Amino acid sequence: MSADYATFGLAPATRAGGLLAGGDYQVHRDFVDFVVDGYPLLFRLSDLDAVSPLASDVPPSLFTAQVRSLLLETEPPLPAGRFVVYGCPECEDLACGAVTAVIEHDGEDVIWRDFAWQTDTHADLELNGYHGIGPFRFRGTEYRAALAALLDGSAAGARRRVLLIGARVALLARLAAALRTIGIGADIAQNADGVPAGELRAYGAVVFGRSTGAGHRDTVRRAFATAGVDVPCVDGLAPIVPLLVAQTEQALDGSPPGRRRLTDLTAAADAAELEVTSSCRVRLTAYRVDRLSRGHTRDLFDGVLEPGRHRVPLDARAVRGEAYVVARTGGTVLVTEVDRSRSRA
Repeated sequence: MSADYATFGLAPATRAGGLLAGGDYQVHRDFVDFVVDGYPLLFRLSDLDAVSPLASDVPPSLFTAQVRSLLLETEPPLPAGRFVVYGCPECEDLACGAVTAVIEHDGEDVIWRDFAWQTDTHADLELNGYHGIGPFRFRGTEYRAALAALLDGSAAGARRRVLLIGARVALLARLAAALRTIGIGADIAQNADGVPAGELRAYGAVVFGRSTGAGHRDTVRRAFATAGVDVPCVDGLAPIVPLLVAQTEQALDGSPPGRRRLTDLTAAADAAELEVTSSCRVRLTAYRVDRLSRGHTRDLFDGVLEPGRHRVPLDARAVRGEAYVVARTGGTVLVTEVDRSRSRA
């Protein structure tokens, strides 16, 4: 085993939720990801929709137990000294599949090795091993300090509640219900007047209905500024709930751009262009509003893309008129308006 050391760190990460075609949805999850040599470990695992055991929405006692397990203060949860590194974002059932690894002491050092995809009690390294990942040797002091920070409260938490402002209460009610379905709290108000500063600090974003006037929006922004709260403000693009959910997810993503799998998205009438930082599954969806103000949805692309910039041709019928494109991976959502003034050809 190599004696070279890898650096170990932790960083906030998100598994973006959203409303999918056909009425399906995926739950929003905030978690702490493992950063090895300055790069998220999850990004080394192509096309994996998963979260670490260090999720912010689990009970404090369970979160603490997971941290102490990774600190090797308790017995391994799986045979042969194996630990779950990434699991299903919808449930905790090993049958759904999980990435596991052996975690052990080597003197003062900590070793992560023998990564594998596991669906039952025992891992088959020959058949399901991640042979190109690890082993990683971490300095014990660095490793323990990073995890201990989660126990003493020095790790930042996420705000997963949004404030919805607008005149179309019925639309906002549908949006609030959709956000709550995927695990994001939502409150509806006409303005932020008289709301205590402590309550405003609970919000991670503000979403404005597109009928909300500029002066009204400025008043809400001033209320948050007076309370010392800096939150992203989302200007709703169209009265289409899945599109507004995607905009909200994008606003709630506080991860640094260098740790996102999608970093850029633009769309013209004939093609979309996007930038991918690591191999991952990408889904493109078009939303448009017709002349009768009805919303329409069309799936455009669903596949694994390698790192780099990609051009995806678009069906002109799916993006005619007022149209928008949403790009989605497990951890990132980007939304853009279709620019009909130019083409990608």
